[in-house]
Amino acid sequence: MNSTTSARPRPATGLGPQLRRRKSIQQMIGDAEANSSGGTLRRTLGMWQLTMISVGATMGTGILVILGATVPIAGPAIWISFVIAGLTALLSAVSYAEMAGMVPVAGSSYSYSYATMGEGIAWICGWCLVLEYAVSVAAVAVGAGEYVNEALRAFNLQLPDALAGGPAEGGVVNLPALIVVVLATLLLVRGARESAIVNTIVVIIKAGILVFFSLVAFSAFNAGNFEPLLPMGAAGVTAAASSVFFSYIGFDAASTAGEEAKNPKRDLPRAIMLSMLIVTLTYVLVAVSAIGAREWTWFEGTEAALVQIVGEITGQPWLVLVFALASVLAIASVVLTVLYGQTRILLSMSRDGLVPAAFGKVSPRTGTPVIGTLITGILVAITAGFIPLGALADATSIGTLFAFALVGVSVMYLRRKQPLAPRTFKVPLYPITPILGVAACLFLMSQLGWHTWLVFGAWMVVGIGIYLGYGRRRSVLGALSKQEYIDSHLNNRK
Repeated sequence: MNSTTSARPRPATGLGPQLRRRKSIQQMIGDAEANSSGGTLRRTLGMWQLTMISVGATMGTGILVILGATVPIAGPAIWISFVIAGLTALLSAVSYAEMAGMVPVAGSSYSYSYATMGEGIAWICGWCLVLEYAVSVAAVAVGAGEYVNEALRAFNLQLPDALAGGPAEGGVVNLPALIVVVLATLLLVRGARESAIVNTIVVIIKAGILVFFSLVAFSAFNAGNFEPLLPMGAAGVTAAASSVFFSYIGFDAASTAGEEAKNPKRDLPRAIMLSMLIVTLTYVLVAVSAIGAREWTWFEGTEAALVQIVGEITGQPWLVLVFALASVLAIASVVLTVLYGQTRILLSMSRDGLVPAAFGKVSPRTGTPVIGTLITGILVAITAGFIPLGALADATSIGTLFAFALVGVSVMYLRRKQPLAPRTFKVPLYPITPILGVAACLFLMSQLGWHTWLVFGAWMVVGIGIYLGYGRRRSVLGALSKQEYIDSHLNNRK
């Protein structure tokens, strides 16, 4: 596509045909390698760094931040909720692994949808990813405030109420959450390689504190705490699984690194599968040990539950301080890696003309989308500072589940339309696995409350309005005439 074509102010086709226009995989790869207008990303990440990005964006969130909110919903069976959420994520992860090997670009499920279901579904998916990533960053950052307070209590101090929570929580701003997002944004601006090094160090620290917690909790283990196992019934378990699902988006963040991976077709599938195994086992281990150490009713209304358990069992303020500080680092790691994924999604959408070009400008000095990162970071920091956790977590889950379901559909589409295309990883037990993955995502979506669906519906309405008012008129693919569109697909097949 030449610059004249991409500069056309209005679409060259009707709305219906434009919504169905697909961008070929070869064209996506070509655009990524020759993004002359915006600059290209640098391939600096190996399989270990990709795995750490995936683990960093996942491990710790559901345990450190929302355990206190979900145990009262599921009871002692909260570990089953993590298993359900983990299996659902795993069914989607294998589909992601196949697609990541075939489409090694920065757009994740947005790009996968564009290659299979067309611009309309791709926009919806991309808009869901904006909700998934930006809101999950804010949701995780909100939890940093309580752990900062726990660290300060070791010195008989605490944050003023005005700085410990947003207006809905009786404060003015959640200052720790805002600071965590700002620091992560500044680090991302420096470069993907530098961010990956910091993230790897913090992930090792995070794994260490979770193993340490499990050892401490098992020292006070009481099997009687698991009776009754289902005090809130099976409905409570599935409802909690829906809420904690947002903490499994890490492998999606890894898939957004397709253009910065040294060997994406080989390393991305491996990193995705390895990270899912590590995270799910860790979550179940910590959940079981936490319930074993405290009755499920103890968790009602608690925040920073793990550090409180450590303090009560050991009685050592210095251990509480170390654990709380390490937990803040763990939360910062999630913020860093998920914010990284958000900026790469927006970069990919910008190349296609669906969001402003500023999000696609890559700095030749740092090899990162500096302007897009700063804009995203500022908006997320404001959200984290002023909106409470509960409202954010469920909104993130529904966007995540919808995007994951679309990836399963994408796998089935390409298996049918391009059965001979090279695949570095194949979904096992096809087509049963992707069908189960889609069904599991839709089931967990159905378990979320009506208010979450209301927020999701409003978000979709806003997204459709932005597409019709901006994206449709500036779409690079939509600006092609019918013959140009046909020719572009023919050329990319050669």
